[in-house]
Amino acid sequence: MLKTLTLAAATAVALAASNAFAAPRIERVAFASNGEQIVGELYLPEDLDAAKLRPALVVTGAWMTVKEQMPARYAREMADRGFIALTFDFQGWGESGGVRRQYEDPNAKIADIEAAVAYLATRPETDQDRIGGLGICASSGYMVTAAAENAAIKSVALVAPWLQDAEVVEQTYGGRDGVARLEATSDAAEVEYRRTGKQAFLPAASLTDERAVMFEVPYYTEPDRGMLPAWRNEADPAFWRGWLRFDAIQAAPRLHQPFLMVHSEAAAIPQGAHKFYARLTSSKRERWLDNVTQFDFYDRAAPVKTASDAVAAHFRATLGGAGEAGQ
Repeated sequence: MLKTLTLAAATAVALAASNAFAAPRIERVAFASNGEQIVGELYLPEDLDAAKLRPALVVTGAWMTVKEQMPARYAREMADRGFIALTFDFQGWGESGGVRRQYEDPNAKIADIEAAVAYLATRPETDQDRIGGLGICASSGYMVTAAAENAAIKSVALVAPWLQDAEVVEQTYGGRDGVARLEATSDAAEVEYRRTGKQAFLPAASLTDERAVMFEVPYYTEPDRGMLPAWRNEADPAFWRGWLRFDAIQAAPRLHQPFLMVHSEAAAIPQGAHKFYARLTSSKRERWLDNVTQFDFYDRAAPVKTASDAVAAHFRATLGGAGEAGQ
């Protein structure tokens, strides 16, 4: 394990460092996943050289989010550091297609990640043998599951990963009774959807509405952070059963790619991250930061810079740089 890093020293230089890189070029792109159009943004390094293929990364964010939120922040950070980076809206979210909206579906999102990897492999700037995956929060579980099943993903890094199994779910959602109540809510919403063909939405986040999936949380409820015009603050409660039954930790022993995790004991479910890491058999490294909350990993200058530096170093070591081969 790398030594725990105190962020106090990094804070003083984070803002200055944010101006140290040339701005990337952003290209709007689209590709298909399970018959749906997926809309994304491709972040291209400013010094892109057509004669030198680059490693490329698929960058995914927290549950119920769109590409303009934390995925965009980290994609820009990766492009600043020389990588091609692709963000996108999962099917049913943001600008992407899909009849059922605002519905957190782990299996569909895993399929979308694999489709994004396949799309990156077709890009003329990309070395198809040097594609990596960067997952943030809930999509970390989707990313590692996709990587365990898809050898086209050559290296994996996670930031503030939400990694759960049945045990962690019970610890997080109020024990067996709490999980049963959420599953009952999910089942009732699913029955109604199948009966009427209409979705009944709850707020995804709120400071005042206790029905919200995320009640009294920062970031999503702050206009200068995650409450963006591109983000629709609604969730289909029928998602609960599929989400609660999703096991990300099962992917650990099947993951063969080099692996890095950046997390904090002050962030979400660190016990799941420890459990996942212990079960890895691949080359692995972890970095734990002091007193960084889950939401601060999304957009606060110092933790974002520290995490991005660690992630970029990992991908340089495992995928290489422009015109180079990974290790």
